[in-house]
Amino acid sequence: MNYNRRNFLQLSGSIAAGVILNPITRSLLHDDFKKQKPFGLQLYSLRDDMPKDPKTVLKQVASYGYKQIEGYEGPKGMFWGMSNTDFKKYMDDLGMEFVASHCNIDKDFEKKAEEAAAIGMKYLICPSRGSNKTIDDFKRVADDFNKKGEICKKNEIRFAYHNHEYSFKEVDGQFPQDVMMMNTDPALVDYEMDIYWVVTGQQNPIVWLKKYPDRFTLCHVKDRIKGATERGASCILGTGSIDFPGILKVAKQNGMKYHIVEHERYDNSTPLQCVEADAAYMKKLKA
Repeated sequence: MNYNRRNFLQLSGSIAAGVILNPITRSLLHDDFKKQKPFGLQLYSLRDDMPKDPKTVLKQVASYGYKQIEGYEGPKGMFWGMSNTDFKKYMDDLGMEFVASHCNIDKDFEKKAEEAAAIGMKYLICPSRGSNKTIDDFKRVADDFNKKGEICKKNEIRFAYHNHEYSFKEVDGQFPQDVMMMNTDPALVDYEMDIYWVVTGQQNPIVWLKKYPDRFTLCHVKDRIKGATERGASCILGTGSIDFPGILKVAKQNGMKYHIVEHERYDNSTPLQCVEADAAYMKKLKA
């Protein structure tokens, strides 16, 4: 039985009128609402809107049903010109949690880890290491990730790496993604699977989730236009080629904790319209 908000309000009205729900109905209501997992938005999806009026845009995002936010480091920093504590207060006022942020890990990382920890963030994330070309390069990347993971651990938060498609392309017979994952300490380094980029790299996300259980703890939920061959072909969730119910079911079984929507291409819609449609899909998603 699928109880949406309208069903719930109707049932509440029935109770007010004197109709008593039996124990089975009450149990079904409770179980269904428990299944509605919170989902987040990567603010890079609104990279053209956020700099103009961050607070108004965030208020709009909250109205769509997003309960979590993953940020990125723009010209005004991770906190959009606010202090870390002021930004958290605004998130609290909107009923959203600032879970994580992509950031430049090569500059002032210890300060960023301290500020993130002070407001209860869970992760700092490296968004890319695409300039590296050789297997030895990626081994050095892994060493640096372990160091960044130590800094995060000291501050009681986690460090993670977000993939693009390049790490799923073989270099000298090896996948850079394998090299990074095998050379990082699971106690220090997690991974954010951008499902779109795994598919774009012509790999199967389910295979990688099963290969490295409990290593991919966050994911980007971003769909890909059916039949597209170009690199940048994201689309509104549920209209593309990616089987999110199947993938996210396996992800949950293998340690996935956070589902973050990301949208990078806008065809005949505004960015806000796209992320609103994405939220509608996430509300219905059963995985």
